[in-house]
Amino acid sequence: MYTAVEGSRVPIRMWADPASVEDQAMRQLHNVANLPWVHGVAVMPDVHYGKGATVGSVIAMRDAVSPAAVGVDIGCGMSAVRTSLTASDLPDDLGKLRRRIESAVPVGFGLHKTPVNPAKVHGVGGWDAFWKQFGELHSGVQELHDRAARQIGSLGGGNHFIEVCLEQGGADEGRVWLMLHSGSRNIGKELAERHMAVARKLPHNADLPDPDLAVFVAGTPEMQAYRRDLFWAQDYAARNRATMVALVKQAVRDELPQVAFDDAISCHHNYVAEETYDGVELLVTRKGAIRAGSGDLGIIPGSMGTGSYIVRGLGNDSSFQSASHGAGRRMSRNKAKKLFTADDLAAQTAGVECRKDSGVVDEIPAAYKDIETVIRAQTDLVEVVAHLKQVVCVKG
Repeated sequence: MYTAVEGSRVPIRMWADPASVEDQAMRQLHNVANLPWVHGVAVMPDVHYGKGATVGSVIAMRDAVSPAAVGVDIGCGMSAVRTSLTASDLPDDLGKLRRRIESAVPVGFGLHKTPVNPAKVHGVGGWDAFWKQFGELHSGVQELHDRAARQIGSLGGGNHFIEVCLEQGGADEGRVWLMLHSGSRNIGKELAERHMAVARKLPHNADLPDPDLAVFVAGTPEMQAYRRDLFWAQDYAARNRATMVALVKQAVRDELPQVAFDDAISCHHNYVAEETYDGVELLVTRKGAIRAGSGDLGIIPGSMGTGSYIVRGLGNDSSFQSASHGAGRRMSRNKAKKLFTADDLAAQTAGVECRKDSGVVDEIPAAYKDIETVIRAQTDLVEVVAHLKQVVCVKG
């Protein structure tokens, strides 16, 4: 159940203990809840401070949208695929499987030498129409077409990952899953930052408590341009994940030819959707939150050493049918790098085939909130379908 935090134009519904939320994040939440366009704000248990808008927040607006409430990685999200394999099918040395995945999917700033053939991405069509729309995007990104094409099917860095996981408990104990987390790569960031810059200069945003909360309003050419680029970038992110799923499946098939795969589960967690609540048509922004409509399957990952959950939404309107997108950070990347070493990372990721060097210390499990606590805090939003624990983790 949520706690209603008063003191703003609209109440803030929190599935987190307000006392545990950083002061900076609480100020952000109050700032956004005071905007005249806001219909409601829901806060997930993985909440933490972000640029402009808080990560782990759901913001429902009438006839307006704030680009910062989406974030720069437009359409970032998760995909997961259950396989026919069990733990006993996996090789004793998982390093070879990890290397196969790393060879198939560029990580960090990497990109493919040539665009991935769309024919490899089964069940995903409309590629020609999708790329034709590129010429209609913001003029400032037109020279990025080649890079965007070659980054389809690439992971990125930071908290993005590809994992091989084992199901924990129940009738499917030991079942192998594939999971990945990524978004719209550089093109989403470039589009987001350009539109944020446009929004800050609009007259109706002149007196905001935080210029990063600048909004576009309905019926304006700026809103029309943002929505066009936003929805294209969300589609790009979904296609990027679908392409990676195809590449990772092939890498696993090359190593374990007997494998079969279920259909993928996929969900955005940085995006905008047009939805109706309280009889009002709203633009619902989820920044670090997934849709959890009744029956919706979603993915809530933990850190690289703890595990993740497949969940089913319960359709709770109080949260605008939303749930958390992960464990959520409990400390900044800089703080994690100061507090922990590569040896700490190795200890906290024992049993996981993954990078254990200083380059990913900021992703150490201790830098994240406890995923079990996060799941328990939202039992009225989702029900657990499967609990997964990674045995391979690929990061940029």
